[in-house]
Amino acid sequence: MIHRRGCSPAVVLEDDDMLGEILLRLPPWPSSLPRASAVCKRWRGLLTDARFFCRFCAHHREPPFLGIFHQCDQLNFTPILPAPDRIPPGRLDLRVCNFGGRLLGCRHGRVHILNLWRTEILVCDPFAACQHRVPIPPEFKWGYINGAVLCTARDQGHVHRGCYSTPFKVVLLLMRGMDGRPLAFVYSSETDTWGGLISTEVRYQDCFSASNSILVGNVLYWSFQYAKEGILGFDLERQILDVLEGPPECGMYHSHSHQIIQAEDGAVGLAMLCHHYRNIQMWQRKVNCHGVATWVRWKTIEMHKILGLPPQVDGKKASLDYNIHGHVEDTDVIFLYVKGSVYMVQLKSMQSRKLCEAPDSSTYYHSFKCFYAPGDYSSLVHLL
Repeated sequence: MIHRRGCSPAVVLEDDDMLGEILLRLPPWPSSLPRASAVCKRWRGLLTDARFFCRFCAHHREPPFLGIFHQCDQLNFTPILPAPDRIPPGRLDLRVCNFGGRLLGCRHGRVHILNLWRTEILVCDPFAACQHRVPIPPEFKWGYINGAVLCTARDQGHVHRGCYSTPFKVVLLLMRGMDGRPLAFVYSSETDTWGGLISTEVRYQDCFSASNSILVGNVLYWSFQYAKEGILGFDLERQILDVLEGPPECGMYHSHSHQIIQAEDGAVGLAMLCHHYRNIQMWQRKVNCHGVATWVRWKTIEMHKILGLPPQVDGKKASLDYNIHGHVEDTDVIFLYVKGSVYMVQLKSMQSRKLCEAPDSSTYYHSFKCFYAPGDYSSLVHLL
């Protein structure tokens, strides 16, 4: 405990500045601030102050991984933390009706949904229970739409995923089956406008991107339906679309057998189920001494050595029993579908944990990381 020389702990606790420094070091788990705020009115006032919350986020930097959003017949949230930090699914009910909406992803404390019937994008803040509705540009009225949302706050000490009422961007990606030319638009919440149309000369036939994106540095990446067609990257700073060729041995692996990841050195990587789904091959894109970027095989993980997974099966049905359905950004974690269940697999430690049953083998799972914001904690009394 931090205290002034010659002062007793009781005296230190009477000093708001010193008390704030102590409470700042509470664990970043969902139950920490609500429990501490219930001690007394003074603590509650301090912990629900927006300035304290900003310092709390900056001190911890990395918010907790609370659970996964996924969509089958309806949009669902599955918590992953044990009690008392387990978030009840109803607490993150986005109040989104089944109107033909499609979940595009989660990032920086926000959930990104495409409303096909109303031709608009919804950016939802689950804890603040608010939605930002953005009309889709006319050029995106037909074709396969994908996208990503991200915080754009640049304040010194700002921590992404602790964002509330901060500016954000939406990047929409359109894949048209007729000409196969990817198109992109960028929306800014600061100006409430869409930027100009961004395209690439690369054309593919019937190439639909996978249903989740990954942010590596300043570049958003999506994979095409087949790994051999490569990876589409959108540079947020230069506002450029680019297509990277896939690894040389990726063949015809479809979108459910590969996942873009971040490699150990911060470069873009790819995890693929290979050899009749018996191992996971890890690739990373490296720049050689001549300035040429190439794919290098980084690691091979044998499926039967991953702790916690059920025994493998033989035969042609294996492709129906194993799929990759998402990732946790900035980590080595992927979501692996195995025989009707979804497992969270740590690629470095080769450990896994079952998250939930999965009736649909084509569903993508999107990780949700966030701090609790300051405010009225009465709605979180179930965590106490």
